[in-house]
Amino acid sequence: MIFRTEVDINAVEEKIQIEDSIFSIGSCFASEISSKLADGQLKTFHNPFGTLFNPFAINKAFQKIYAGKDYTEADLILANDLFMSLDHHSSFDSRYAHKTLEQINSKLQSANDFLQTSKWVIVTYGSAFIYEFLPKNKIAANCHKIPQKFFNKRLLSNDELRQNIAESIECVKDICPDDVQILFSLSPVRHTKDGMTENSLSKAKLLTAIHDVIPNYSNCHYLPIYEILMDDLRDYRFYKDDMLHPNSQAVQYVWEKFGNAFFDDETKIFINENSKIQSALQHKSSDEEGPKHQKFLESLKQKINTQRQKVKHPIFSDLDF
Repeated sequence: MIFRTEVDINAVEEKIQIEDSIFSIGSCFASEISSKLADGQLKTFHNPFGTLFNPFAINKAFQKIYAGKDYTEADLILANDLFMSLDHHSSFDSRYAHKTLEQINSKLQSANDFLQTSKWVIVTYGSAFIYEFLPKNKIAANCHKIPQKFFNKRLLSNDELRQNIAESIECVKDICPDDVQILFSLSPVRHTKDGMTENSLSKAKLLTAIHDVIPNYSNCHYLPIYEILMDDLRDYRFYKDDMLHPNSQAVQYVWEKFGNAFFDDETKIFINENSKIQSALQHKSSDEEGPKHQKFLESLKQKINTQRQKVKHPIFSDLDF
């Protein structure tokens, strides 16, 4: 008897290789996958504007990265004694305009440089809702804890969703190498503050728009991350205490399915060995000066050096050996 519905990610002919650059942008679930890529010591760059949720904000981020033009103080607003950009996540906010701009522009230029060499771009949408900041008549990527009365909340129309997704694809194709592959996914995290019915409508509109647009592009693919959580892992034991965000077990399950579909054999071996090293690095000894622990460190150092010889880009660069 079969007691669950398993959802697979279809294998692709084009595979991720160990020297490929992987750019990711979008919701907080995208951060989970990006973190896994980074732990595997692949070249990755994630969310230069901070966590973004809707296609409008993500498209605007791509356009800004493509233009490569620095933000200025005129692009910031002052609220709650903090200087902030409505295009960015609140993690960029600071008490001083120059500090906010330093963070924003540093990430912007790094993202521009990285995208120009990126073979893979992963886009994860979380919501079709947008918030229009009334004092500036501008759509905000995040609300930065500004009171709700200053915003008008609405759903993006179907045409707006399709337009922003298509413009993002065209922008990525312009800035990235010709063989870039773009992977789209829908975040499984429910936006319960919108309301359960409203969240379902938002997700449905996003899913429809993605599938309306990507068949027009041979280099675009859909990752059924949403379906894996909703239909395959449909049990609250796969969620964190908030009952909204997937837990580590669920993330690992998705990660393994993603790897089986998209990593070539060399990349799988490379990531697996790096995962073993990462686990070993967590080891704590009660006698760090003892000969047994020193032998362990020497063996670990040799394994890391072996891995370093496999790639041109720096790996385990935060270590002093």
